[in-house]
Amino acid sequence: MTDTPPHTPPTTTHHERPFTGHPGRWEKERARAERTGHVRNDSCSHDCEPVLVCERTRWGWLAWTVPGDGSLPEIPHQIGVLTPAATCLQRLALRWLTRRPAQRIGLGGIPASVRLSVATLAVASLLTGLYAAAQRIPVDVVLPAILLAPLLAEHLLERLDARAFEHVRTVEGDAPCRYVQRLAALHSDLVAAAASSDRYELRRPAEIGQHLLWDAAGLLQTQDTLAASDALIARERLMLHLVNQVTQTIGCTACEDGATEAGQARVRRPTSPSTHHA
Repeated sequence: MTDTPPHTPPTTTHHERPFTGHPGRWEKERARAERTGHVRNDSCSHDCEPVLVCERTRWGWLAWTVPGDGSLPEIPHQIGVLTPAATCLQRLALRWLTRRPAQRIGLGGIPASVRLSVATLAVASLLTGLYAAAQRIPVDVVLPAILLAPLLAEHLLERLDARAFEHVRTVEGDAPCRYVQRLAALHSDLVAAAASSDRYELRRPAEIGQHLLWDAAGLLQTQDTLAASDALIARERLMLHLVNQVTQTIGCTACEDGATEAGQARVRRPTSPSTHHA
């Protein structure tokens, strides 16, 4: 499929660049990434893992790669879509998945690394074990505890990641991300309209939009954009229809409110006193 939408969408700047609604946020995140991680450049190999900056949204997240030339990225490296009607626990899972990357420590000449938190726990368990041994606690009790503590910690983190991903669908690759990015920009208009009102006519389109994003992410996890083009275009047409419908609803509401205020002003306007003749 092509990247041209079936209709011209309303003017929107959502997600065209990182943190569109928060000026200065990208520079702070980019500076932090450069201090704590590796920024990909022309000398990197294909298997070089980029440093990602996650931008959380009400519907999921966009993970942006930090370019080595200091420019703004145009296409997210990864997009995650949260399950519709997410619970508080599932939203916490989203925050867990978009936490900052854990610092890792290399293991000398071995091509492997461990998390800083796991290494800290290993040192703490070793010191605790030595203290326990000094208190004449049997070695066959102390030694397994020293060895198992860091292994269990690493396993627990992996299990938490796996459970959290059960509530999220992720999309990667330029073509899939470009499509979901455009769909998410339209959905953000629906979310913004629903957040400013409790009207059903505005809340329902936002709920449908979340389902459309979820479905599109599911399609792109199993098919490429060409194979899923018909289904993707149908969802984009529906999303555009929802945005136009919400725009009309807001416009009609503004007209009705203006007419009501004008009518109330005429009622409140004082009448001139009548003239009495002697």
